[in-house]
Amino acid sequence: MTDIDHKGPFDYDTHAVSAADTLTPADRYQELFVAVQTQRVFPDSKTFVDCAPRQHPERILEAYRARSRDPGFDLRAFVHEHFSVFELPAKEFVANPNDSLSEHIDRLWPVLTRHPRQHPKFSSLLPLPHDYVVPGGRFTELYYWDSYFTMLGLDESGHCELLRSMADNFAYLIDTYGHVPNGNRSYYLSRSQPPVFAFMTDLFEETGVHRASDYLPQLRKEYAFWSEGGDQLRPGEAHRRCVCLPDGSVLNRYWDDRDTPREESYLEDVETARSSSRPAHEVYRDLRAGAESGWDFSSRWLGDPQRLSSIRTTNIIPVDLNCFLYKLERQIARLSEVKSQHGCADQFRQRAEARLKAIDRYLWNDQRGAYFDYDWTLQKPRDNLTAATLTPLFVQLSSAVQAARVADIVRERLLAPGGLATTEIGDSGEQWDRPNGWAPLQWMGIRGLQHYGHEALALQIEERWLSIVSHLFERESKLVEKYVLRPCVEHATGGEYPLQDGFGWTNGVTRKLMQEDPTHEVHRCRAGQCRSA
Repeated sequence: MTDIDHKGPFDYDTHAVSAADTLTPADRYQELFVAVQTQRVFPDSKTFVDCAPRQHPERILEAYRARSRDPGFDLRAFVHEHFSVFELPAKEFVANPNDSLSEHIDRLWPVLTRHPRQHPKFSSLLPLPHDYVVPGGRFTELYYWDSYFTMLGLDESGHCELLRSMADNFAYLIDTYGHVPNGNRSYYLSRSQPPVFAFMTDLFEETGVHRASDYLPQLRKEYAFWSEGGDQLRPGEAHRRCVCLPDGSVLNRYWDDRDTPREESYLEDVETARSSSRPAHEVYRDLRAGAESGWDFSSRWLGDPQRLSSIRTTNIIPVDLNCFLYKLERQIARLSEVKSQHGCADQFRQRAEARLKAIDRYLWNDQRGAYFDYDWTLQKPRDNLTAATLTPLFVQLSSAVQAARVADIVRERLLAPGGLATTEIGDSGEQWDRPNGWAPLQWMGIRGLQHYGHEALALQIEERWLSIVSHLFERESKLVEKYVLRPCVEHATGGEYPLQDGFGWTNGVTRKLMQEDPTHEVHRCRAGQCRSA
């Protein structure tokens, strides 16, 4: 580890951080918000919630109420008169045909970096003290779990200063809000994303940004967010993100504190709820919880793989979430020992051991040789195999025997021509299902298999993923959010929005894997130089 001098663990004063305005667009603009979203003033529901008002929001709402009933009232013109539509910074990025893929990624980091010197007043954007990297495309803010995988590439590209900025930003978010929001937007504050901050602290220490132990207060605060209310539950009860199982074990689920349509997908959620026989607020909560999972959306959360309206995320105890929280518990125990807080260390070791036992009891299927999510309301395991079955290997909680059996079933059922498949379901129309593949799942799967000595399978996934990324890069001179896991001319589809270019976590994972596999043909590919078949 390289020592880096800094003025204490976290510097929030380098740039003045304006006071956060946490009112969401739906709360602020009320019936105007509903009108804009339901009448499709913008094709993408996210556009309006990212707009900045041109004057005080109360004056805008008053003007709308005064004018909206006038004959010939033009809602679209009114919105453009009173709001500034967010536009990406005017940066022209053209792929250089002489650049290797790693050089292309290195040139992209500045394009994806935001410098929060000025903050739009009354916008949904939550201020941050330091520069940060966004995914790209329609995703113009910092995202939680995306950032960990992006950071892997920033490290390989030598952007230590950006790692330091990201570290301070995440510490700031936890200190300010008690958790890391899904993204730094007010409409994301009611939920988080997969809790990977503990993994980030390891990376910060490995790269010399900060000691992992500097983050112990933030790690404990994040743990309090995820475990709130769990200690008071009786078997069969649930509270927010905690569920008490029949034997008294407490495991976690995804949740959102609101049960209204997601503001960034308002009309889509309203239409989904209308097609369900369940109360609308239950559907909204499950859609929001699905967004907290990062897998938004997947047959993994559905009662009927063909119907998004059958979503039941809050009824499901996910394998990966509980693995991430096991890592968090182990990290707090380890760092508490470093700080000579032995009582705390013992407490969190016991919590981790209890979680491990519950994972083995409820999420490990010995008959099938894999980890599966558990439906706590139906009191039975889910029957859909997903790439999340590798997360216990990633956090190293599996036994060697369990890991070997997981490797076998992954090789047989989830290994695709382009890498690790997300699920076995291929006709759901959801983006976190076949045939799509995602960079974070490749990384966790590869690393998990390597932890247990399954190098050959890990290498297969790595080589196939790099080949599929290089195939599209040679054809279209870009990296994208997700990939169809086979050499083809089609783009990945499914979900609520078109395929996004950029793309933060694809760049990060690909850059890291390229460094680890210097002989792969990906190093010889160039932008827009498609090879003949």
